[in-house]
This record gives sequence, C-alpha cells and structure tokens, in this order.
Amino acid sequence: MRRCLRTVWTGLLVLSMGLVAEAADQHAAVTPVPRQDAGWVQRNQAFNERVKQGNVDLVFIGDSITQAWENNGKEVWEKYYHHRKAINLGIGGDRTQHVLWRLANGNLEGISPKAAVLMIGTNNANKDDHTAEQIADGITAIVKLLQERRPKTRILILGIFPRGEQPNPEREKNAKASELASKLADGKMVHYMDIGVHFLKPDQTLPKEIMPDFVHLTPRGYEIWAIAIEGKLRELLGEKP
Repeated sequence: MRRCLRTVWTGLLVLSMGLVAEAADQHAAVTPVPRQDAGWVQRNQAFNERVKQGNVDLVFIGDSITQAWENNGKEVWEKYYHHRKAINLGIGGDRTQHVLWRLANGNLEGISPKAAVLMIGTNNANKDDHTAEQIADGITAIVKLLQERRPKTRILILGIFPRGEQPNPEREKNAKASELASKLADGKMVHYMDIGVHFLKPDQTLPKEIMPDFVHLTPRGYEIWAIAIEGKLRELLGEKP
C-alpha cells in the first residue's frame, strides 16, 4: 500500500512539475491578446478591411516605429515601397503578444505576400516587463504563426533597433533578444538582419538627428532603414538586382 501511495504521489509530483513548466512557457509575450483602446481597435479594423482587398506583395509588421512609416517615413515609403504593393501593419505601443493576436485575427486575411519585414519587441523590454529570452520567444511565436498561415511568404526579421542615447539595460536586453531570434534564420524562408549599427555613432551613442527621442526615427532614419535592407528585400521579393 505504501509503495502504491508513493507511486501515486510521485506521479502527481511529476505531473504538477510539468504543468508548472508549461505555464512558465506560456508567458505574456507569447500569449495572443488584443488591446482595448479605441485607437488600436480602429487601426486594427482598418488593417483587416484593407487586406481583404488583396493585392499585397510586401508587409511591414511592428509597433510605433513601423507605424511611423506613415509620418516621418512617408516620403521614403513612397520612394521604396509604394510601387511594391506594400502595406504597413504597425501599431504604436504593440508588443509581441498584440502582434500575435492581430495576425491570427484578420491582419493576414486575403493576402499571401511575397515578403514580410518584422521588427517588434522594444515595448516588451521596458524595465522588468520581460526578459530577453521571453522577447525572443514572442518573436519566435510570430515567425511560426506566419510560417503556418502563409508558408510561401519569406520573412525578414530585423534586430530590434537600439534605444536610449547611451548604452543601457533595455538596449542590451533587446540586443540579446535579437541575437536569440536570429537563430530562426534558415537562409531560405526566414532571414535575419541587424541594421542597428547604421543608426549609431562610433561611440555607440544615438544621434538626435536620427532618433530625436532615442526610440523613434526621423526621415533620415527611415532612409537609413530602407537603404540598409534594400538588397535583401530585392532578393526576397524575387526582383532583379
């Protein structure tokens, strides 16, 4: 009887440990969730209506840094991406979990783009909100969802852009998360580029003429972004050099 009880208790302990481990794996950065603020809801609905129309070869996915292609990056977007049937799926304030929810709930409906440019995670890095490993998990979850839903779409993961005038914990966290996410690249359907060095001075400081608030880009910053990925983007879109 004691052996039986010991076996039962051992089994329960193993089961409980497994459940705890599974719960730990399902942290916030990988748990799809929508936001409730009116601006987010309205913009997300606009995305869903746009993609239903089809005719999309290229998508940019991200947060406010991506959304601002429509503002500070507008002229650069017109120069590099408008003729490529590109759409902007960036929403200010988004984290990996919000992007996951959007992509699973309408942002990909009706389209099968040739390429997707993904740059997300800096909002997850605020203070102690998420670890670098958790941010990388969130990026991984997004890439896997894209691969499952749109297997013919080539994905370009961008390293999270540097933030803060000087090197700081959030910047270091983003760099580590990006390094972990870079392992997803297979050189075929998933590619990785870290273009952060193009924004920095030799002493690793961020100049205000590129990022005035040390997070968001000026028109010059968007030009740097576009030039840095142009060669790879041509490759992913199947364009001639």
